[in-house]
Amino acid sequence: MQEHNIEIPTDWDGERLDSALAGLLGVSRSRAQGIIAQGMVLLRGRVTRKSDILAEGDALHCRFNDATELAARPEAIPLDICFEDDDLLIVNKPQGMVVHPAPGNWEHTLVNALLHHCGGSLSGINGVLRPGIVHRIDKDTSGLLAVAKNDLAHRSLATQIAAHVFLREYRAVAHGSFRETEGVVDAPIARSERDRKRMCVSRAASAKPARTHWNVRAQYERYAFMSLRLETGRTHQIRVHMAHIGHAIAGDPVYGAQPPPKGLAGQCLHAAVLGLRHPRTGVWLQCEADLPAWFAAFLERI
Repeated sequence: MQEHNIEIPTDWDGERLDSALAGLLGVSRSRAQGIIAQGMVLLRGRVTRKSDILAEGDALHCRFNDATELAARPEAIPLDICFEDDDLLIVNKPQGMVVHPAPGNWEHTLVNALLHHCGGSLSGINGVLRPGIVHRIDKDTSGLLAVAKNDLAHRSLATQIAAHVFLREYRAVAHGSFRETEGVVDAPIARSERDRKRMCVSRAASAKPARTHWNVRAQYERYAFMSLRLETGRTHQIRVHMAHIGHAIAGDPVYGAQPPPKGLAGQCLHAAVLGLRHPRTGVWLQCEADLPAWFAAFLERI
């Protein structure tokens, strides 16, 4: 019998239980529905139905047999580590790497690399396919990510994110010319009803508050080089907010103009600065990651 305690991350907020459980555990949706039907999944301490809607931070407790298909496997993939101690790592993720295993990307993810590097020293709060993962960045977004090595660190980092103490500053290239040099996008975000893989600015009851602070570092003829700071951390937040104000991130395959600019394989977005209070000592820790070569080359072209 396997037991798993899972804390629902941001990207499954508002989703059905059966869909989220399948994604979090790496099983088919029918398998997830079977586990739920057997009364083996508790949500907020009660027996669940497959149609239950999840909220970020909800606690799931799962018990079931034959979990051989669930665990992510260690892979010897090099990591660019900016900081590491017994409680946490801060890694610089390359563009094109998925953070955790999911349908279509079961191997070669950051989690596979972390399992090889850390062994069993990763928090288990987010389940067997997301060990150590407290927050994430998209596959084609590069940059800094904090990873918890134990549950103490995980809960501390999650608390800091919720309290807006966690510093996340990005560099980006956006389409168009800006009249102002700085501003704030304050617009709630929800999952799109038309396409569940997309997010959108919404006034629906399910929408979550979202605030993005932006600053124009350099204005070019058709593009602007930007700094953006997350006050909240909704799925695709920067990409959705910038598209919402008419300045989509260059190269964004979902929310941006098509075809993408020559030389970009995805959105021109880089998590450049990450700051947090150390979960054990409380000392402020801040890391910075230089622009990757592909980003710098695109800046040179524009």
